[in-house]
Amino acid sequence: MKSKKPSSLQEKEGVPQPETTSKSSAKKIQNKRGKQPSVDAFLEGVLAGNIPLLSRAITLVESTNQNHHKKANQILEACLPYANQSIRIGITGVPGVGKSTFIEAFGKYLTSLGKKVAVLAVDPSSSINKGSILGDKTRMEELVTDVNAFIRPSPSGTSLGGVAQKTRESIILCEAAGFDTILIETVGVGQSETMVHSMVDFFLLLKIAGAGDELQGIKRGIIEMADAIVINKSDGDNIKNTKLAKVEFNRALHLYPAKESGWQPRVITTSALKNTGIEEVYKMVEEYITFTKKNHFFDTRRNEQNSFWLLSTIEHNLKNSFFKDKEISFALIKEIDNIKNGVSTPFSAAKKLLNLYDKRS
Repeated sequence: MKSKKPSSLQEKEGVPQPETTSKSSAKKIQNKRGKQPSVDAFLEGVLAGNIPLLSRAITLVESTNQNHHKKANQILEACLPYANQSIRIGITGVPGVGKSTFIEAFGKYLTSLGKKVAVLAVDPSSSINKGSILGDKTRMEELVTDVNAFIRPSPSGTSLGGVAQKTRESIILCEAAGFDTILIETVGVGQSETMVHSMVDFFLLLKIAGAGDELQGIKRGIIEMADAIVINKSDGDNIKNTKLAKVEFNRALHLYPAKESGWQPRVITTSALKNTGIEEVYKMVEEYITFTKKNHFFDTRRNEQNSFWLLSTIEHNLKNSFFKDKEISFALIKEIDNIKNGVSTPFSAAKKLLNLYDKRS
């Protein structure tokens, strides 16, 4: 019987290749990656504007690992004397309004003036798998390569309003690293506007015309927070629509009482795509800062924000401490079952759990 000929597609055994990386070198790389710099090394790197160390410091601050918290707090305390020297600008708007395009155009204009710009972009997290795309660096192709710019996308997680829980601390680190302008982009949904408003000096609302959202723009809450309304995408066939929208928004703004700062919000049309109106936005921000520093609202606002974040931090830490307590966790499961079975109410169950927590504290 003839033996079956091997197929012409049969793969021949290849020549073994030598290891390109020695085991000792691989081990050194692993050890180096796993070793965290000291607090002094972090401080020295951040103050020198070392971007890799700044990024690692922010990662440490954002970490949910309890072992990282102590070191992160030490770094923040060490950086605090070098912070608070920037102008913080919050930028919000519904998805599709062109936030990333506007921020890139605005950021490039600022760096052309010699400014150092840090962009803290909060990316929406999935409610299912908790993941985020973190695509802001991809969308800001030119700004990301600018040596005077730093872009840090962070997942919103479960924090209120889509603002990353540690954005406030990230601002301190960026300021210590020498960034004089901090741009904070929100996800543009839920309570994010309120949270960003509590950590910035100037709050900018981006809108688009002809998309049926003019009514949303004149709702009381968002108007009261906005220091300016910028109608983006004023180009091509949309120029006429943006001019009409500008008139409508200006009418709406004059219906409201003066802001506590004494500043009268303005409406500006821009095209981030065509780079028109960007300079006008910056001049307006400069005018606002000069105005509020002269009437002392700027410093008063900063102090109020610090008090707000003190209370928010206490609330956040208490909540974490409560739910991470093992005995509380077991008692919580029991109380939920009691509520389901109709033998307890949410209010009485909450009181029992809080009393138990008080005894354990």
